[in-house]
Amino acid sequence: MNVKPGVEVASLSDVGCQRENNEDSYLYWEPAEEEEFQRKGRLAVIADGMGGHEGGQEASRLAVETVREVYDQGFRDDPQTALVESFVAAHTRILGFAEQHPVFQGMGTTCTALVLRGWQLYFAHVGDSRLYLVRDARILRLTRDHSYVGRLVESGLVRAEDAEKHPQRHILTAALGAGREVAVDGAEQGLLLQDGDELLLCTDGLWGVVTEEELEAAVSGKTPSESCAALVKLARERGGPDNITVQVLRIGTGLKNER
Repeated sequence: MNVKPGVEVASLSDVGCQRENNEDSYLYWEPAEEEEFQRKGRLAVIADGMGGHEGGQEASRLAVETVREVYDQGFRDDPQTALVESFVAAHTRILGFAEQHPVFQGMGTTCTALVLRGWQLYFAHVGDSRLYLVRDARILRLTRDHSYVGRLVESGLVRAEDAEKHPQRHILTAALGAGREVAVDGAEQGLLLQDGDELLLCTDGLWGVVTEEELEAAVSGKTPSESCAALVKLARERGGPDNITVQVLRIGTGLKNER
């Protein structure tokens, strides 16, 4: 993976201990030309497919590829707008694929993506894959789960600390490819990052068995590659009931030369 100075990046995906196929997909992308890189920044995406092993694989693959393609080709001036448009395009493409291939009816996927342009972070999100910010040995979840239990937490019917172990926590209320319309969550404005900040993208195969405190401990003081390996190992030790995908980006001083 070629990464321009200013950030360290590592990614790791594992089938887990109980699944035959990996329905997760991910990517990290940067424009090759410097002028385009300054305009568009860096893009990282993860997706967790559903709808049977082939349908889930295809949905997550379509999601990450479409987000990258539409973000790149449709970009004008605003990274957040471009991210949202890329999600809507991915939703439409997955729906169209399922209509053309009836065997894949019911396919869908979560999707969480971030853009890092200079010190500014932008993100978009559908489903229950997550984006965390780790700063000064503290972890903050930037996304909210589009799930049945997430709604219960927001309504005050379930405590946040109980939600992680709720038996219905994986029932989604939104996904790319599910329903005719999709509502994309995202940052209302760019979030200013600091030197040393770490960003963690992960599917529920990780956060479902590893606590936020353990996520923070695995990321702090390690390289992104070490963090990814430690987190996947921990999830597998906990039984690895689902596919496990994680990306870690560590922000460095090299960003000072970016717009």
